Amino acid sequence: MENHITFHPSHKVIVSICTQDSTICKLINKIGPLTLKTNGNYLEALVMSIIGQQLSAKAASTIRQRVKMLCGEITLERVLHTPIENFRNAGVSRAKIEYIFDLCNKVHTNEISFTSFHLLENEAVINLLTSVKGIGRWTAEMFLIFSLGRLNVLSLGDAGLQRATKWLYQLEDRPKNKYMEDISGNWHPYYSIVSLYLWESIDQGFVDNFPTIDDVK
Repeated sequence: MENHITFHPSHKVIVSICTQDSTICKLINKIGPLTLKTNGNYLEALVMSIIGQQLSAKAASTIRQRVKMLCGEITLERVLHTPIENFRNAGVSRAKIEYIFDLCNKVHTNEISFTSFHLLENEAVINLLTSVKGIGRWTAEMFLIFSLGRLNVLSLGDAGLQRATKWLYQLEDRPKNKYMEDISGNWHPYYSIVSLYLWESIDQGFVDNFPTIDDVK
């Protein structure tokens, strides 16, 4: 249940962003089109997020694949009917198993209703998700972007976004690495799309290998 939205130079979102901020527009032009891929299996997305916490990408991928093989499709019934020791044997820690079952129990009792999420504002969704053990604000924000496809989510606690912003705008060191707070007003109402480009600037090595955006070939 994946959906894809590709943002190319003529897309109205990109045009709007570039009209408001010429600096981020330089980055967009260097990188080119990007695609936002969303996972419509909300339970799976959250379970996989919990599994990946504080693990390397390789370790997280391995354990996620084991869990998918264990459960097949990640559904409420399959998770709740899988013995805890089976999850342990797949490499999931006892704490994360507790978090996963807390999530599933809240969904089972309708304390969290995925079907109502499309009616809720971002903060309301965040408040619901962070009521689950092991789900913090960052995880909830990533869910808003990569599951609900919300275009106006800014994760101020994301260290990568702060680092990329510092590089792109050539900012001096700031207390607690707060670099987006003053600049991000120009990105409204498309914070999520700007975030995709900032993350991509790290993934492509711009931030670590080029002094400024103008030096990127």
